[in-house]
Amino acid sequence: MNLKHIAIIMDGNGRWATQRNRPRTFGHQAGVKSVKAVIETCVELGVPHLTLFAFSSENWSRPAKEVQRLMELFMRSLRKETPELLSKGVKQNFIGDLNRFSDKLRHKMYDVSSLVPETVKLQLNIAVNYGGKWDLTEAAKKMAIDVQDGKINPQDVTEQQFNSYVSMSHQPVVDLLVRTGGEHRISNFLLWQIAYAELFFVDTLWPDFGRQSLKQIVSEFNLRERRFGKTSEQINA
Repeated sequence: MNLKHIAIIMDGNGRWATQRNRPRTFGHQAGVKSVKAVIETCVELGVPHLTLFAFSSENWSRPAKEVQRLMELFMRSLRKETPELLSKGVKQNFIGDLNRFSDKLRHKMYDVSSLVPETVKLQLNIAVNYGGKWDLTEAAKKMAIDVQDGKINPQDVTEQQFNSYVSMSHQPVVDLLVRTGGEHRISNFLLWQIAYAELFFVDTLWPDFGRQSLKQIVSEFNLRERRFGKTSEQINA
């Protein structure tokens, strides 16, 4: 299995709760178990990189009470789950513009990201206040500064060089992108990193997505032929 990086858009928490006549925040809380299941499955399968879309830059426009509850849940999860994740070899990283979060939550993310297991089995990237367009814009700004400072000649810019400025530049690009909840769109997620990813859109709402759900998708992924612009004959030669 040549699967190094899975990315997941975790969608459907609110609808899952609404179906049960509960507040949307109940669905977000229920979704935590699916996060744990997916992390454990990646460790079990030997997938070394996992990126989860936890909170987009557009999610700030949701009702204030829901956003506040999400922030509280995020902080509680960091406190509660981090020791267990470390014991399982999971290194947590955070991608996105962290400046908009409270000082308390931002410092907690910095503290958690500084912790490294004795043996790293999984790099877990949590995308918060993240947007693909923001990522590319920030990368362009950083490259422009280096051009201005004479560190880069514009004529020599390559895709590989630009890649060094985007989020997760030191990790493999995404091989497999999963979106739960029945929607068929990317929602401004990892626009650069998923250029050649295999896309899977499933109807399952996120709180109902578990170990077997991911294993089934990985099995289907392994049956797909990834050509990267080549022909089948070239790939099988």
